[in-house]
Amino acid sequence: MSPILLTAATAEAATAAAETATDTALFEGAILLGVATLFVLIFRRLGLGAVLGYLIAGALVGPHGLGLVGGGESKLAFAEIGIAFLLFLVGLELHPRRLWEMRKAIFGLGLAQVVITGLILAGLILLTLGFSWQAALALGLPLALSSTAQVLPSLKSSGRINSPFGEKAFSVLLFQDLAIVPMITIIAALSRAPADPSAPPGWQMALYTVGAIAALVLVGRFVVNPLLRLIGRYGERELFVVVGLLAVLASAAFMHSLHLSTALGAFIAGMMLADSPYRHEIEADVEPFRLVLLGLFFLAVGMVLDVNVVIQKPMQVVGLAAGLVAVKIVVLTLLVRTFGKPWSMCLGLGLLLSQGGEFGFLLFAQAADALLIAPEAASLFSAVVTLSMMTTPFLMLFARNLEFSPGVDADLDDPENAPRGSSIVIGYGRFGQIVAQMLHAVDCSVTLIDKKPSQIELSGRFDTKVYFGDGLRIDVLRRAGAEEARLIVFCTDDRTIDAAALAPIVEAFPNARVLTRVFDRRQLLAIEGSGAVGAVREVFESSIALGLMALRQLEVEPREIEDVESALRQLDAERLDMQISEGDIAAGRDYRFVAGGGRQASSVLEALRERRQAAKRAREEAEAEQAA
Repeated sequence: MSPILLTAATAEAATAAAETATDTALFEGAILLGVATLFVLIFRRLGLGAVLGYLIAGALVGPHGLGLVGGGESKLAFAEIGIAFLLFLVGLELHPRRLWEMRKAIFGLGLAQVVITGLILAGLILLTLGFSWQAALALGLPLALSSTAQVLPSLKSSGRINSPFGEKAFSVLLFQDLAIVPMITIIAALSRAPADPSAPPGWQMALYTVGAIAALVLVGRFVVNPLLRLIGRYGERELFVVVGLLAVLASAAFMHSLHLSTALGAFIAGMMLADSPYRHEIEADVEPFRLVLLGLFFLAVGMVLDVNVVIQKPMQVVGLAAGLVAVKIVVLTLLVRTFGKPWSMCLGLGLLLSQGGEFGFLLFAQAADALLIAPEAASLFSAVVTLSMMTTPFLMLFARNLEFSPGVDADLDDPENAPRGSSIVIGYGRFGQIVAQMLHAVDCSVTLIDKKPSQIELSGRFDTKVYFGDGLRIDVLRRAGAEEARLIVFCTDDRTIDAAALAPIVEAFPNARVLTRVFDRRQLLAIEGSGAVGAVREVFESSIALGLMALRQLEVEPREIEDVESALRQLDAERLDMQISEGDIAAGRDYRFVAGGGRQASSVLEALRERRQAAKRAREEAEAEQAA
């Protein structure tokens, strides 16, 4: 065959192979997303979280399940970029100064957790499973790691990342990410395989880590921040997306080229942009990529789960997973307790960080390549880690309850110790703070109650005493002096408060007038009949204020603006009365201003105008008579 024909045949084969690969990728992508959507919806509905849905979906369609999708290892390597995005977003919220304030927790509690837990697990593996001490160490240390990809999104989405509880969890997770480098070094030092000439020695990796962090700090300050300022002048939104992706991918690629943690590089890059005025813009642009890639990561984790290992040794896998979770709970609980924290926080952190971590898969594979463990052992412990990750959604529920239990912070005080006041404000967030200030302005004595330790701690920094408790509980209110109070104001953002929750409080404390904040019109209808004397929708007044400002900017006549506000308030009140009497949220739909005016709304506004004009004419006639 001639060289020309050979080249043409080769090109055709390459084109056909590329088309086949594209078809396969599209087909597998559709299957993964379809099954993931189904299972995430089911598990969300059951209250078990999206992570468990992704894991089950991946295990079902993966090569060890129904075999609909293959290449779990390659997808896992790609999806680990999702962890880098997660750490980047966490870094955006963590100013370097705050990280320095957390150094004791990071290098104290974090270091102790990794070392002590890893050695205990290695010892148990050595004594019970018959591995050599080198193999036991290569397995025990990775098992000490927890799942950053599971824990951090939960803390971040619930706003607990900045609470004392969240800071301790984050400190441990951050040190675990730092510990990946020395763990890789330890496994390489114990390796029985021929040395890889391309892999740098341990001391060199340590120098690489310090140098890489310094380089990322300098690039963030002197390159990325000026670039963002330049983009901000032009207002090109798509460039913020590009720079956000560039910051994550470039920092991760840089660290990966040095055989270091890609997640750590992304975290440093995010932290360097934490004080940038454009960080919220970047966060909003990068967040969708983080969500998609983290979902793909957990799908890939489920795909690499060797179901055959679980089927062949079900009791051993389940027993090892249960043992791993139990040991980590006990060790971390006792360890945090030695740092002087209350038992509730200790146990809560133990439950939250009890699962195995995603970096365990990487370290098990490296241990197998180093001939420290057999590939079957790597598969076995990968299955153990995956099963332990499946327990996390359940344990998180208990951990959250413990976080908000009375013993979380030593400075929390019971409302029983509060001086008796004439008013009680429940919930001291941005809403309750304004209400309390207005009461203080007229020298009204106020007892403040909140159930979030982070909010209580923050208020304490501003010399404001807030007592810990659930203000919907009658016993808590009684301890706070509600029987003597003239006013109880609920300022919480709890959308579930309804007549069933408020009526017993109104009945228990008849001398106190009850006021409440509600989320929207639906909740306002839900508290009807509770006995509360007043309720305010949380954004109603601020919406009117902004609307009035908008009319002024359009240079509408001041009297016209007054008429519009009066008409809007009258229409809203009449509409509410109709909805309450009919028990239908759709009642009174004509009592709104819509495009073209709105029939009922326009008539009310016209009546107000006529009334104002009549009053004006009456004043003019009266003035004319006096002048005559």
